[in-house]
Amino acid sequence: MQHARNKAQGFTLVEIAIVLVIIGLLLGGVLKGQEMIENSRIKAVVNDMNGVSAAYNAYFDRYRALPGDEAAATMTARGWAGTLGGDGNGVLAIAPADAFLNTGEQASMWRALRASGLATGDPTLPAAPASLPRAGNGGLLAVALGTYGMAGPSVCVSGLTHKQAAGVDVAVDGALPANNIGNNAGSVRGANNAVAPLAPAAAVAGGAAYNENAATLWTLCRRM
Repeated sequence: MQHARNKAQGFTLVEIAIVLVIIGLLLGGVLKGQEMIENSRIKAVVNDMNGVSAAYNAYFDRYRALPGDEAAATMTARGWAGTLGGDGNGVLAIAPADAFLNTGEQASMWRALRASGLATGDPTLPAAPASLPRAGNGGLLAVALGTYGMAGPSVCVSGLTHKQAAGVDVAVDGALPANNIGNNAGSVRGANNAVAPLAPAAAVAGGAAYNENAATLWTLCRRM
């Protein structure tokens, strides 16, 4: 009586090496793709901040007034939709602590920029945090005066990871110093905390090193 024999044949070292190489290439591709996505978000945030600054200054050049400071009647007389307005005193009154609340002249500013076509969005949106535009990282975009010791108006972004914050800092102010702290000097300043969105402060932040393993989120502001 004959018995069938099943011969188990294993992989050769060459075949195993090929499989490991393929796995390594796949993992490398995934990591590279993630890096590209993150770099794209960083560039988008920088472009968003530049865009707000450009819109703000273009509005002043066009209307000889600060967006958000003009009275509601002035904007309505131009045929613009919406009802929000400022007090017309020539000063944009947005305290750092109120940046992401989107009340008062902050909300009026977005009505003015949107209605004038200098920013995208619905000018009739109410004065509420949900009406603020979103940056490329998914955080909120806002404007405030005197953030982190910087004179004049600044554009701020919330919800940045340490990696994103470091990327924005480097893109605007150049390479970080040896201590990896660049957020308490230059044109970009900020702070990090578990709170999101973290409202910017008026005082200069003490400075903190960027740590990609940390779970806290950053708010960065840039002078306009």
